[in-house]
Amino acid sequence: MKNKIQIFEKQPIRAVWDEENEKWWFSVVDIVAVLTESIDPAAYWRKLKQRLKEEGNETVTNCHGFKMLAHDGKMRLTIFAFFAFSTLRLCVKINNMNNVG
Repeated sequence: MKNKIQIFEKQPIRAVWDEENEKWWFSVVDIVAVLTESIDPAAYWRKLKQRLKEEGNETVTNCHGFKMLAHDGKMRLTIFAFFAFSTLRLCVKINNMNNVG
């Protein structure tokens, strides 16, 4: 696995390349931070994850934890989503939540 930092909207998104399965995994909290501009993207993700589970949405099931360098410089378990499936569903859900308020 190779750890990378991708840039989207001038903000870093931590990513992991899984060579064995030829997949990119992206940090869910980093994606939430970019899409929502939340001051606490980790709390936003916890609430979103709770709502997804209540709805029976399987997006959370398709997320995995990888240790990666956190913003505080420490190696921490970070939740990642496979780009083509989970990440796009997550983006749609965030967009829907933002349009409700």
